[in-house]
Order: sequence, then structure tokens, then C-alpha cells
Amino acid sequence: MAMMADILLIAGALGVAFYCFVLSRRLTRFTDLERGVGGAVAVLSAQVDDLTRTLEKARQAGESSSAALQEVTERAAEVTQRAEDASRRLELHLAALHDLPPRTEPPARPDAAAPSTDPSEQEEVEAPLVFSHPVRAATPPVQSFFAAMSGLAGAPA
Repeated sequence: MAMMADILLIAGALGVAFYCFVLSRRLTRFTDLERGVGGAVAVLSAQVDDLTRTLEKARQAGESSSAALQEVTERAAEVTQRAEDASRRLELHLAALHDLPPRTEPPARPDAAAPSTDPSEQEEVEAPLVFSHPVRAATPPVQSFFAAMSGLAGAPA
């Protein structure tokens, strides 16, 4: 009976040795850095590092953009305030001009040449009370240089 126990003990030891051999092979494949889970963990770790750096750069860009936008907003508020102040001053000036009596005679022009007798140039348009001088009607358009040159192109030389 002792012999039978020894045989069973040897068979059990051989079975455990075979199981340990298979387990060690699986474990080396599992931790292999190129094909196994170890490789996957290494790749994922590298990707996490890359994403962390990218996220940090994006955060810095966002902060700089936010600061620039804040500065532009402050400048726009200042410009808007100045424009509103100028608008108020212009409204006051216009209101003050409406209180002035209209002029009855045109202002004298010491540097002006003798007035033309052409009625199309002398035609006056009634001006609103804001203006202090009469407004003249529009003069006929002057022929442009290119139109004059195209008229000469067909003329004999």
C-alpha cells in the first residue's frame, strides 16, 4: 500500500509540475510588452501621456484666448462709452443750432471771384435752419479723362 501511495504522490507532483509549466508560459505571454496585455498597457500609458500634454496645451490656449477676449471687450466698452458721450455732445450742439435765428443775408466771400451768370450754376436750394450758408444745386458732371480720350481715338490725327 505504501507503494501505491508513492505512485499517486509522484503522479500528483508531475501533474502540478505540468500545471506550473503551462501557467508560466501563459504568464510570460500575458506580460509580453509587444503582443500581450503588457504591450496594451504600455500603449495606453503613452496615449494617456500624449492626451495629458494636449489637454494642457489646449488649456493654456483657452486661457490666452480668454484674456485676449477680455481685453478686447474692455476696449470695446471704452470705445462705446466714448461714442455715447460724443453722441450726447452732438445732440446738444444740434439742439443749440435749432435755437439760432435764420440768417437773412448770405455771408460775404472776400476770396470768391465774380459770380457766374449761368442760371444752372446759380440755382439755390432752400437749406434747413442748421446750415449757415445757401446750398447750390449740383453742377453737371465733368467729362472724364478716359471718355475724352476715347472720343479722340476715332478722330483723324
